[in-house]
Amino acid sequence: MRTIDPGLTAHLATGVTTLCRCWKLTRTDGVVLGFTDHDRALAFDALTYEPESGFDASEETSATGFAIGGMEVLGALSSDRLPADDLAAGVYDNAEVRVYLVNWTTPSERHLLRVGHLGEVTREDGVFRAEIRGLASALDEPQGRVFRHACDADLGDARCGVDLESADLRGEGAVTAATGRRRFIASGLTDFDAGWFERGRLMWTSGANAGRAIEVRAHRVLSGDVVLELWQPMHFDIADGDAFVVTAGCDKLFATCVAKFHNAANFRGFPHMPGNDFALSYARAGDVNDGGPVIP
Repeated sequence: MRTIDPGLTAHLATGVTTLCRCWKLTRTDGVVLGFTDHDRALAFDALTYEPESGFDASEETSATGFAIGGMEVLGALSSDRLPADDLAAGVYDNAEVRVYLVNWTTPSERHLLRVGHLGEVTREDGVFRAEIRGLASALDEPQGRVFRHACDADLGDARCGVDLESADLRGEGAVTAATGRRRFIASGLTDFDAGWFERGRLMWTSGANAGRAIEVRAHRVLSGDVVLELWQPMHFDIADGDAFVVTAGCDKLFATCVAKFHNAANFRGFPHMPGNDFALSYARAGDVNDGGPVIP
């Protein structure tokens, strides 16, 4: 049961209201922003909610039980508050959103309508549309471990235990020639075999993409040149001289864990688990059962 602010309750009972909605956006890096669909700035809880963003919202959907409700917000991109580059780079991914119903004449009279997180964000013609997913959306995500042959740990995390700062698992280089935003020739990696950094993580340390990380799709050596290809194109152009740090990748197989990382004791898969072929097999003449007589 929700408890509504008594002042707001009395205001709603008058039949003539001065209401607006405010959105408090908390990014995963700790930055907090406030927006409102009112035509002037409002302030409460030490945060100013600005109208210049042009925020607007769709109707909210909710249901009893564990059904996932949500809404969408629509807004204009601005250079200072909601730059297009930050949206494209994923800075606002999974940011917490708190939606308030506020009496704009008396901001202390307000009610928290919804708490959720930003989901899919799309951009078109200088406008963005962001999906706000309710807290119940977390219940729709797979939880717990999965019994499978491959490892379910992330390379270098606490369950894996591999030290990615080790010199043989970490390389530093720079771009010598780029062919688009996904593929480039790199220096500084000639001591590593081809494929060593496939599925690894590349972090840019200089250039227009500095501070952004992405996974490596392919690591090849062609005519003596080290060529790296990324899974997704970078938001900004890759330029000659852009520096990066890249760590080794893992295909989650037990053989790789043993040969490449010498980490069999921490392997988090089940490589010896029988497969479907074993489950569907049947006894045949000539098979031996536990050292006993031959099955007729």
